[in-house]
Amino acid sequence: MAHTMRTGTYTDPGGGRGDWRDTASRYALLPLRIFLGVTFVYAGLDKLTSSTFLKDAGNESIGDQIRFLQQSGDVAIPKMLDLAANSPVGFGYAIAFGELAVGIGTLIGLFARIAALGGALLSLSLWFTMSWSATPYYMGNDLPYLMAWLPLILAGASYWSVDAWLRQRRRGM
Repeated sequence: MAHTMRTGTYTDPGGGRGDWRDTASRYALLPLRIFLGVTFVYAGLDKLTSSTFLKDAGNESIGDQIRFLQQSGDVAIPKMLDLAANSPVGFGYAIAFGELAVGIGTLIGLFARIAALGGALLSLSLWFTMSWSATPYYMGNDLPYLMAWLPLILAGASYWSVDAWLRQRRRGM
């Protein structure tokens, strides 16, 4: 019985599940999805439960962080900070709830590509503001997060996800 090759992966002509490389390929993004999901849920909850973050002023407050960045002038898009400075507490809540929604959506795989896009946009905006001045650039943590979201935007959550369950259910009907 001959084995057929397709793009370098083993295909079992008998209809089996293939070898370990096929399995590893199918689940390759799962650890990244779990890491980003847990991290963003944690970040959102950390902000929402902080006694200092969601304040207009004070040590570690979002208001003081925004004003510090405005004064430093070392951000890529100063208009973003000007917009946030109009309502720092509201902006803080938007970030926290955004991180929470992105994290939950990523973990359970619900609208996974949209959640990943949200995570990428949050990371991009934080890179343009909070970590823009990091030198060398790879010392800032927001750029690696942005890059980590890209495979999930492209691939979605094809395994162990609500999206996959919904797709399977639609096919069965």
